[in-house]
Amino acid sequence: MIEAALFLYDYSGNAAMPWAEAGVECWCVDIQHSIRRERLDGNIRYVWGDARSFRRPSGRRFVFAASFSPCTHVAGSGARDFVIKGGFALRDALELFEAGRQVCSWTGAPYICENPVGVLSSIPHIGKPDHYFHPSDYAGWCEDDNYTKKTCLWTGNGFVMPPPKPAPWLGPPDDRIHKAAPGDDRANFRSASPLGFFRAAFHSNYPHSAAQEAIGGIT
Repeated sequence: MIEAALFLYDYSGNAAMPWAEAGVECWCVDIQHSIRRERLDGNIRYVWGDARSFRRPSGRRFVFAASFSPCTHVAGSGARDFVIKGGFALRDALELFEAGRQVCSWTGAPYICENPVGVLSSIPHIGKPDHYFHPSDYAGWCEDDNYTKKTCLWTGNGFVMPPPKPAPWLGPPDDRIHKAAPGDDRANFRSASPLGFFRAAFHSNYPHSAAQEAIGGIT
């Protein structure tokens, strides 16, 4: 049985990198990937789709799962446009979030469903997040992540929240996310997964990581 990790609504592949480096087959599913041809980059498979279209591949045992459903219609940063967008936009965001949570749950693996601070945490049907973090909380794993962006995590199947590892020698974290310039790449820039947090999450949730680190397999 092949060990696999699943990353829904994942364009960048950042969250998958620690798992791929450890030899785990990673599936990054996003509608921005090609619908006609799967792209393979080492142990990362970039495939088209979202949580509603993804079908569990045979012969795989999932060891981790994550969902990064689109936040455009529910993030607090866009609250001034909520009335204009109306209930249909909110419905779409809720459907994508819950579809992602359902798929992550059926993998049986520790999982997270991530979204920035916004509407989701105030909806009783969704529930309050289990954890919050800023990327700068884990800049000790990746110095480039010394920035602020309060992020909510809904977790399950025994996910272990990693202990913070900031990088105080870098000085105060910046607010590059809030200052991101308008443009075609702005949404992908703002939503890219912080590598530091996911390196920390890998070490706290992959049972083989400690043994591999001890023999120099993981740095």
